Amino acid sequence: MNRKLISPLACLLVMLMTGCSDKDKKGNKQMEQPLLGTRGVSIIEQDGLKFKDLNKSSKLDAYEDWRLSPAERSKDLVQRMSLEEKAGLMLIADMRMFNEAFMLQAAVQTKPVTSDFNEDDIVVDKNQFTGEPLPYTIMNAVGTSKGILQHKMRHFIWRTTSAPADTMARWANKVQALAEGDSLGIPVLFASNPRNHITGGSMGATASASVGFSKWPSEIGLAAMRDSATVYQFANMARQEWLATGIRKGYMYMADLATEPRWQRIEGTLGEDPALAAQSMVALVRGFQGDALNHTSIALTTKHFPGGGATYKGFDPHYTYGRNAVFPGGRLEANLLPFKAAIKAGTSAIMPYYSLPKDTKYEEVAYAYNKGILRGLLRQELGFKGIINSDTGPIESMPWGVENLSIGQRYVKALEAGTNMFAGNADPTQLIQTIKTHLEVMPYVNESVQLLLIELFRLGLFENPYVDEAKAIEVVGSEAFVKAGKEAQRKSIVLLRNEGNSLPLAPNTKVYFEDYQKNYHKPAPGRGNVYAQSYPNLTFVASPEQADIVLLWLKPAIRPLFPSDDSPIKVNLSACAVDVAYVNALTAKKPTILVINYSNPFVIDEIYNEQTKNRFKGVIATFGVEPDALLDVISGKYNPSGKMPITTPISNRAVESNKEDVPGYDEGAEYGLFLFGDGLHYGQNQ
Repeated sequence: MNRKLISPLACLLVMLMTGCSDKDKKGNKQMEQPLLGTRGVSIIEQDGLKFKDLNKSSKLDAYEDWRLSPAERSKDLVQRMSLEEKAGLMLIADMRMFNEAFMLQAAVQTKPVTSDFNEDDIVVDKNQFTGEPLPYTIMNAVGTSKGILQHKMRHFIWRTTSAPADTMARWANKVQALAEGDSLGIPVLFASNPRNHITGGSMGATASASVGFSKWPSEIGLAAMRDSATVYQFANMARQEWLATGIRKGYMYMADLATEPRWQRIEGTLGEDPALAAQSMVALVRGFQGDALNHTSIALTTKHFPGGGATYKGFDPHYTYGRNAVFPGGRLEANLLPFKAAIKAGTSAIMPYYSLPKDTKYEEVAYAYNKGILRGLLRQELGFKGIINSDTGPIESMPWGVENLSIGQRYVKALEAGTNMFAGNADPTQLIQTIKTHLEVMPYVNESVQLLLIELFRLGLFENPYVDEAKAIEVVGSEAFVKAGKEAQRKSIVLLRNEGNSLPLAPNTKVYFEDYQKNYHKPAPGRGNVYAQSYPNLTFVASPEQADIVLLWLKPAIRPLFPSDDSPIKVNLSACAVDVAYVNALTAKKPTILVINYSNPFVIDEIYNEQTKNRFKGVIATFGVEPDALLDVISGKYNPSGKMPITTPISNRAVESNKEDVPGYDEGAEYGLFLFGDGLHYGQNQ
């Protein structure tokens, strides 16, 4: 992916011999020759430079000329595209690899990628596998080829994969070769949800499974570090891992504020404070994209505009009962601050949420259809010039406020409102028919296509969409990245209580360490997993009776993002897969260090209250860390420095009376148990 640099000495020699300058015949400053990657198209040489003949015309067309600006190239290409190609470009849908651990690991291409590419073009050599016979099903090549060659799609979301990095890279290269062989040679842009965070969230909806990537705290854990330099370091390192596998766009990060404790996506936010979230967003955008989008960038999609955290009673707008975004505290402006920061930092795209604004000056229709929100607030007032990417499925599945409109009418309203890309649909038939029936939307279509192409040009994908398959396995999970991720995990841990300076634990303390995590739907009673590994200067024992102290790490599980009913969402422990009776019995036996993994602002008064709190010699908050990170803090190897990015409510009553758009620190003196900004360190007066 590096650019070829023209030797200054060679340039000087050429100038001396030919009298040339560093300007072309038109007087424009020469640009350096980019590295061209191709799997089949011809190379055109002109003026001593090389270009890809993407449309196979045997001549250099404007969109193939990398010396022109992305805006100039996209304007030319829009004019060459058919309606079908434009509609396909405006869709983004899931692309999955099935049984990917076995597939491309031993896959070989048996003939050139052409327009009749199908699943027979890739075979699996079973002889390369070792051990037990493995089931294998070739990847969904028919679906992929249909999407690219028939539906003309170029945007895909890579949500889940358990394949190693080099397998991902090989798959990405084969898909890019397929696209390059199509009529105009428009490359594919792979997007993904976050991949590097230790999270208990809903995989696929809020995070993506991955193998080998460096592990960092959850997004809210990044905010707990209070360290923008480390957030930037994370983004820059993750960028390199993503780049190596061929992923070039992030469906992230969430600029939403964590003001409603019951919303199931709190873990993916950057906390409840607008200023902290804004500061973190700038570091993330700059780390992933750079100062400007370029051939080494991962383009970001900041979400969920104008603020998904202010949702009625925590209900998520995937469902009709959660469709209302409410601002009882009048904090819409505060919700906008992290988005303003992301826009100023240059975020490439913004995703509006499914919600509709309730009791505001704006039309009560979902944000993807809301002209006042998108063209008015986002474009005109905030000055956003990038891509507006709908959340998944608002046309067919979650058309809040426009349920009475036909599919075609919904497309028209969304286009008029300013939506440029539609997520969750892999079939452009309805969109094509809508455009043919409503030719008045064609300017909006061309506007959208040009924006989408500009992003592709800026990312350098037209010149080289391919990655080094061998290098991918070296970059992803490299020693330096893993080490930095572990350091960030430790920085994110928050010490909330340290009674009598009980922490760090004295050397050779006998510890009963229970990692308690239950399935929300089937929370089996009784204990969690007992930690039995070795750790310097600590002795782990098999039962509380043998211990000097109990180390209890609770990982409550809030109701999943996709529930079966609209019953109230609760964040107290007994409603979040914790056997409260068992925990109370356990902590009554021995002095206890209580550790809570706060994927949401859980209410812990069922176990920690005025009658029981003296049992707990220490209280610690984690936000997605590995056991060694916690033990390094417990033992004193690492002095905790994190600060709470959220306020934890003191009771269910406090949660139920909260204003959905108001941060916990503004809910009143009686609201919080542990407050935003709380955090101790060893040696500090208790």
